[in-house]
Amino acid sequence: MPEAPEPSGSPTRQNVTFPGAETTAHGYLALPPSGRGPGVIVIQEWWGLDHHIADVTDRLAREGFVALAPDLYGGSVAHDAEEAHRMMAELPVERGVELLSGAVGHLLGRPEVTTATVGAVGFCMGGGFVLYLAATDARVGAAVPFYGVIQGDLPDFSGLRADILGHFGENDSSVPLDGLERLRLAIREQSGVQPDFRLYPAGHAFFNDERPSYHAESATSAWRSTLDFLHRRLG
Repeated sequence: MPEAPEPSGSPTRQNVTFPGAETTAHGYLALPPSGRGPGVIVIQEWWGLDHHIADVTDRLAREGFVALAPDLYGGSVAHDAEEAHRMMAELPVERGVELLSGAVGHLLGRPEVTTATVGAVGFCMGGGFVLYLAATDARVGAAVPFYGVIQGDLPDFSGLRADILGHFGENDSSVPLDGLERLRLAIREQSGVQPDFRLYPAGHAFFNDERPSYHAESATSAWRSTLDFLHRRLG
């Protein structure tokens, strides 16, 4: 995993609650200018629901989506890599997926959402959770993992219904290219879905413009294709 982010001084962002994993979950919701649109779940990096993830959520809303970033850490934001690793390790994958499924249900139940399925966009740890969620929840119709880190074994993709657009850095030691090929084959063989995995001349976290790893050209290209993909798949 990469080095700690530059401190922003901003706490986690929360403005909605919803049932999730036998508890009350929190998240950050952003509405489009029209007030209505397709639903998209935004899944945090291992740092938490920080300023960057809230900003991505706002950016999706400006593009016409009803965007919801669930807070998987319940209000905590990591300040260094050691703390982020501990917080990620203390979140079992099964519990994370339950919380995210609760967020999907909340989003689809909102009157502002115009679609029967949602998109899911996630980064690093959140990119891995995009794949876990899409593999288990057929209400996800479009999945976009950015340099997704799979924790443990690959999920069972036999129930996958979502189309997948993935963005990965050629120089990312957290997601080796041979592992990416195994992931592609597992998805295709188990679900029949052919994922569109795209490589960029960058390392890990190249989309995060608050970090030294940011690669502007790669981030711009990945963002444009993500918006096009979500609009085409969700309407």
